[in-house]
Amino acid sequence: MRTTRWITIYTILTVVMGGSLGALILSVPRKDGALDWTGQMIAGGWMAWSFPVALFFWTIAGLLILFTVLAVRFPETPRLGALRIETTRGDRLFITLLGSAFINLAWLGLSDLAQWGAFVPCLIYAFAVFRWL
Repeated sequence: MRTTRWITIYTILTVVMGGSLGALILSVPRKDGALDWTGQMIAGGWMAWSFPVALFFWTIAGLLILFTVLAVRFPETPRLGALRIETTRGDRLFITLLGSAFINLAWLGLSDLAQWGAFVPCLIYAFAVFRWL
């Protein structure tokens, strides 16, 4: 019975997140008959909501949901890492997101390369934080 409850929770979360991703994809504007992936999703809106921005926030929401489910399903005790402070999965996720924001800002300020290039250093940083912090 307990396993059935978790399967139901996983299914509901998958349907909600999949449905919201589908709605985001369907709301991508069209320009000359083709999808304009970086065009404004809300014409004349106060903020430039483009698909990449919406996908970023969808990913953050997905990570928060995932880590909440992990914390409830598989509780953990804080561990002592390289900084000699106790951290949990959620703490390490926060540190990873914060550090990745700074990596992206540095990439923007110091490089003329495409912003997608900052993805690899962010992945390496995330691996290091979750492994050693």
